[in-house]
Amino acid sequence: MGRTAGRSPEETRRALLKAAAAAIGARGIHASLDEIARYAGVSKGGLIYHFASKDELIMELVRTELASFQAAMDGELDPADTAPGRLTRAYIRAVLIPEADDEVRASLALITQLMTLPAVAEVARADAERIDAALAADGLPESVLTLVVAAADGLSCTPLWGGAVNTPADRRLAERLLHLTRHPELWENLPWPEVTPGR
Repeated sequence: MGRTAGRSPEETRRALLKAAAAAIGARGIHASLDEIARYAGVSKGGLIYHFASKDELIMELVRTELASFQAAMDGELDPADTAPGRLTRAYIRAVLIPEADDEVRASLALITQLMTLPAVAEVARADAERIDAALAADGLPESVLTLVVAAADGLSCTPLWGGAVNTPADRRLAERLLHLTRHPELWENLPWPEVTPGR
């Protein structure tokens, strides 16, 4: 990353956050401020001018990553789609569309690395609860919502443990998940056996 001279303070902060993500991705949560400053091409003093501590930098990085995912979801909302499941379809597209896959996975991997820090875990948990509540109010039956979100989440994480990405089977599954949100009766009307509570 080049030096930050000539950038606005906001551009410099974004560059420092990007450098922090790269340094933590490469070195883990123990990446030092010196290492992050080197990734950014600035002095440690220049970094501290914008972020007084590593904790402050990490928390801003996490908030930025979470906001970025929300923006991806918002960008996938179809203005012409007013049917139940509209937000769920945007969620599926945000985590599974090929163009976003690498970015979403990198963000997920970064937040997963940082979740060992209690403050990060708390912020991430609150954000997940906010998204879960919005999806729960999206008009889909609970069982269908649980199925499609779990499947989309699982599929988006496959490359984190070495699985292939964006295969024809992946694309087919993504289309079927989207279809299921439009036709939840396909799932609900299957001849499910009676389940005894607690078993």
